[in-house]
Amino acid sequence: MTEVAGVILAGGQATRMGGGDKGLLRVRDLRLIDHVIARLAPQCARLAINANGDPARFAEFALPVLPDSLPEYPGPLAGVLAGLDWAAAEGVDAIVTAAADTPFFPHDLVARLRAAAGPDGLALAGSRDAAGKLWRHPTFGLWPVALREDLRDALKGGLRKIVLWTDAHQAGLAEFPTGPFDPFFNVNTPEDVARAEHLSELL
Repeated sequence: MTEVAGVILAGGQATRMGGGDKGLLRVRDLRLIDHVIARLAPQCARLAINANGDPARFAEFALPVLPDSLPEYPGPLAGVLAGLDWAAAEGVDAIVTAAADTPFFPHDLVARLRAAAGPDGLALAGSRDAAGKLWRHPTFGLWPVALREDLRDALKGGLRKIVLWTDAHQAGLAEFPTGPFDPFFNVNTPEDVARAEHLSELL
């Protein structure tokens, strides 16, 4: 089985939190990114962080910090592309991405994404809401290095919506159970920090 590298997407501008890095917010005694690293590291051969700005703020993690290669913060797909370019240089065939503000994602994320991969090697994670509707979580995906030039061309052409590109490549979907809460709950507001602290007690 080929190696998979993990890329933590921390490139968002956190506008609803007043700016700054959401991944560095604390939930009890750990920062969000500490939770993410602890969950993703055992599932991957190596890790990197996608983030823009001064990389020194992540120096303590001793991980590569990958800035977007395209200007004007074109969204999470630019972080995916940065991760794919890094993985290509590392000789790795695919990456799995995880958002830096989502501390409770599944411990079997990588295995289930790989099992669900579509014909082009892509897969996204999904979960159902309380009404039973299935939602895709595009920042949690399996991305093959072989598609990086296709993704680069799409981004340069103005593509921003992840699922438009993944649908064009017949991405598979790995559905994860929700209980006692959705494992893809992410922190967007100060109120979400309090909820994350409560949810951490359920683990």
